[in-house]
Amino acid sequence: MTVTSKIERPRLRFHPAAYKFVFQALQHAQQKLGRPASSGPDDEQAHVSGRELLEGIRELALEQFGLLTCTVFRHWGITGTEDFGRIVFEMVERGDMKKTDRDRLSDFIGVYDFDEVFDRGYRIDIRRPFRR
Repeated sequence: MTVTSKIERPRLRFHPAAYKFVFQALQHAQQKLGRPASSGPDDEQAHVSGRELLEGIRELALEQFGLLTCTVFRHWGITGTEDFGRIVFEMVERGDMKKTDRDRLSDFIGVYDFDEVFDRGYRIDIRRPFRR
């Protein structure tokens, strides 16, 4: 009988694509806010607050998924802004993201309603197709 050592990665709470999307949204928010990508563990200039990240998530989701945003998020197991906070703090625990002492999971709770911003509030930008 042989014993094999198998290192198990922690089970992800959400779909793997959700974690990748949050990282992309972080980069999107940093760029939109004119903040550099993090250059080290104490880089405060690159910091994005929970609300700023959620705004980046909202913008990027509408860009990438449009009216299918809520459907994509549900498929990933995400039902509210607090789920993005859970993803962020999981990524912090794994060392994939950094946080400051001021960052809290509560920063992500109830920031916006998905149905309101992704469905009822959805607007199709017709400026580009109808330009001369």
